[in-house]
Amino acid sequence: MKIKPWLIAFRLRTLPLATASILLGCGLAALHGAHSWPVSVLAVLAAVFLQILSNLANDFGDFENGADLAGRVGPDRMVASGTIAPAAMKKAMWVFALFALAAGVALLWVAFGGFTLPFLALFLLGLAAIAAAVKYTAGRNPYGYAGLGDVSVLLFFGLIAVLGTYYLHAQRLQADLLLPALGMGLLSVAVLNLNNMRDRESDARAGKRTIPVRFGAQAAVRYHTLLVLTALLALLYYARGQSLQLHLGWVVAGSWLLLNLYKIRKVKVATDYDPFLKRTAINTLLFALLLLVVNAMA
Repeated sequence: MKIKPWLIAFRLRTLPLATASILLGCGLAALHGAHSWPVSVLAVLAAVFLQILSNLANDFGDFENGADLAGRVGPDRMVASGTIAPAAMKKAMWVFALFALAAGVALLWVAFGGFTLPFLALFLLGLAAIAAAVKYTAGRNPYGYAGLGDVSVLLFFGLIAVLGTYYLHAQRLQADLLLPALGMGLLSVAVLNLNNMRDRESDARAGKRTIPVRFGAQAAVRYHTLLVLTALLALLYYARGQSLQLHLGWVVAGSWLLLNLYKIRKVKVATDYDPFLKRTAINTLLFALLLLVVNAMA
């Protein structure tokens, strides 16, 4: 078995975004004196497995639904190109679903020490996350084709990931944590929107009704701008009550996102959106890492 096609199918460049929300939740827990290294490691591991599962399901699902047609401008797809057989991709999806489930159960056991009510509630959320990773583009009536991917990403990459991770550490929640959770979720939606802006024409041909397909390229740019600005306001408003170092660090990270916004508004060719996916994902991860660094220095 060749490794390179599978590494391409895993789409390793998406992993920084997948771990950003988890790391932010870990950093917030550390900020409140409730951090646990075993919980952090297992949470990151579960997130990585879930993201790889989502990527494999997306490769398979877009092939299944005809989104990977000639002229597609995104990264290479392994099933559509014939490099990986559909049956092999489905087996790999099962493998990573089981990996994600095993990591999730281990995470909950370490966090709660047994089958408690929070264990059961978060276990059900974990099952929902696995189902959401697969059903985005694969199977019957994938919700990504109905344009609901943005809602799913906001929930699972933002609110559930950040607040859930914090709860695993601290076993409590605070109302003000909604701000960084919302900010992280909106930035994750912004990355998805860039992906959909890049793929707008091929998605339209395949019947994938994303925001850019429904409302057009210019409206998608305005939507992207609203996502990023709202996320920055939420993150910076939360930082106002924290250390000066965190506030300044997030201002710097936010400035890079604002510079990207300026450049995105000047894009004329769909393929030119692709570099901004990586930049926005890395900037999103940077917000989480800055919190970890500042807390370590305190």
